[in-house]
Amino acid sequence: MHPAFSVIFFTTASGAGFGLCAWFGLLALLGNLPSRGIAMSALLLGAALAAAGLLSSLAHLGQPQRAWRALSQWRSSWLSREGVASVLLFVPVAVLLWLLWDIPAQVRLDSFAASPALAIAGAALLVLALACVVCTAMIYHSLKPVPAWRHPLVVPVYLVFSLFTGGLLLAAVFTLGGTVVSNMAGFGAMVGAVLLWRMKRHAWRGIDTRPLPVTRNAALGLPEGRGIHVFERPHTEANYLLKEMGYVLARKHATRLRTLAVVLFALVPALLALPAWLFVHLDPGPWFAAAALSALLGALVERWLFFAEARHLVTLYY
Repeated sequence: MHPAFSVIFFTTASGAGFGLCAWFGLLALLGNLPSRGIAMSALLLGAALAAAGLLSSLAHLGQPQRAWRALSQWRSSWLSREGVASVLLFVPVAVLLWLLWDIPAQVRLDSFAASPALAIAGAALLVLALACVVCTAMIYHSLKPVPAWRHPLVVPVYLVFSLFTGGLLLAAVFTLGGTVVSNMAGFGAMVGAVLLWRMKRHAWRGIDTRPLPVTRNAALGLPEGRGIHVFERPHTEANYLLKEMGYVLARKHATRLRTLAVVLFALVPALLALPAWLFVHLDPGPWFAAAALSALLGALVERWLFFAEARHLVTLYY
């Protein structure tokens, strides 16, 4: 498939924003948030990333002004479900911002008896943020004509990427704001990096070794034993299907980009999280910020590969 940057930015930015919101919702549910200013800054960052990603996705539409009509097809369309869940997400965001604004600025929220409203809004934010990521992944996983997207790890990888990048951003905001976090946050970042690397490695191996579900004979409606040879191209110029659905990425380029993606989203964040785990008196803020930036850059490369390595079965006709 031809990689459109608007969709790549959308899945990366909104994924990180949804992941940050999910972690924030969990902390609000547990009553373990830092001071009001830092908490509100983190929540606003998550909402801004989610909104920026969603708005960027409109650039890939032929008629962006009609995007609102997609919300009516939530019974059958994962794209519509994603839109509905994304709109609903901003309701608990607004409620949480309002509740946090009413708490005195000098009060630490982890020592503040969390109100039932704060916990309920946090739980709603957690569920809706995860639902948005699942719906985004299912938009692609549900497409049977693209075998690479039918891999069972597509949805889990989207979730782990979202939680990993969002968690690093949340840790960066908290620590840069002066909040003391457990050194286990660094250990958790290292575990997340290793888990993400193993999952992507398994998914890429499946793409490389899994045969296509149909053959060229089946696409043409001919018996499997009959030889198929291209005598002449069906047209003299490239058409829309070949440009969008038959994008071909050279194997050597794919290998290099996979290596670059792993270095950025797994190796570098793990190495940067190591000092935050080992050295208790170290200021982990810059380390988490650098790890988050590297993970986001790696996610951009990985998402580009996600589209570039996926070939539509319509290419069997050509």
